[in-house]
Amino acid sequence: MVEELLTAAIATGVAAVVYVGAAARVVKQYERGLVFRFGRLREEVRGPGFTTIVPFVERLRKVNMQIVTLPVPAQEGITRDNVTVRVDAVVYFKVVDPASAIVAVEDYRFAVSQMAQTSLRSIIGKSDLDDLLSNREMLNQGLELMIDSPAVGWGVQIDRVEIKDVSLPETMKRSMARQAEADRERRARVINADAELQASHKLAEAAEVMSEQPAALQLRLLHTIVAVAAEKNSTLVLPFPVELLRFLERAAPPPAATPAREKPAPAGPASEGPGPAEVDAAPPPDALEGAPAPDALGGPVDGLMLDAPPPEEEREGLRD
Repeated sequence: MVEELLTAAIATGVAAVVYVGAAARVVKQYERGLVFRFGRLREEVRGPGFTTIVPFVERLRKVNMQIVTLPVPAQEGITRDNVTVRVDAVVYFKVVDPASAIVAVEDYRFAVSQMAQTSLRSIIGKSDLDDLLSNREMLNQGLELMIDSPAVGWGVQIDRVEIKDVSLPETMKRSMARQAEADRERRARVINADAELQASHKLAEAAEVMSEQPAALQLRLLHTIVAVAAEKNSTLVLPFPVELLRFLERAAPPPAATPAREKPAPAGPASEGPGPAEVDAAPPPDALEGAPAPDALGGPVDGLMLDAPPPEEEREGLRD
């Protein structure tokens, strides 16, 4: 009798241990448990920790509540400005309603992935290439709204959507590179022209100052010579500036005036008239204006004695 009671107690204990082992469940901190009794969902959601269910009657389904990182496969499409691109993205979402995530949709991960791919293709067709390359923040917000609208009924909340990479054809890359190079060259030319304009204004001001003070030009020339001579590996050709000559000419005292000497010239024959010396020695016409004119015989006029013309014999002798 005692042996039968002991055997029954042991059997009961083993059955209890087996029952507890079959009924005991552990829900982790980042999980929530849903209990299905004969296929019907219980309203109570089991929280993290130790819990039990009725073996062979209830079934516990655990749902992960962490943020899930879901990569979206690269999608190839044509933008609004007819450029073929290949875009991939990543979606961050989490489950906020475990019951809806299990009951409302068969596989919420697969559903979110397909919705993300469809929305990404739609965003590519509605956007320009420049928006995909430079205005990604707005595109990310639009893509997030497109995915989040149907996901709300699945008990899923879209936390963030990011476009990872935009792949372009090689021809488009070369075209964009040439465009960027041309734009940079244009800006460089504008900057150089602006610098030349500012330099011309400064040079004009410097030239105006140097024109007022010629010594400033000489000082500038000396500074240039010093700068060139510091290298010691070049030949310096120094022109003599005309401004320096003008400066020295103005600084030098004026020379004293000296009387010009008259050189005697040989006298020519009488028939040929007076020689150069006589012409030079002749009084100017202004000196003879006040003098009395001689008479026809060569006599004195008003006290002046003039030479008479030579007789005919002397003239013939001079001719011989």
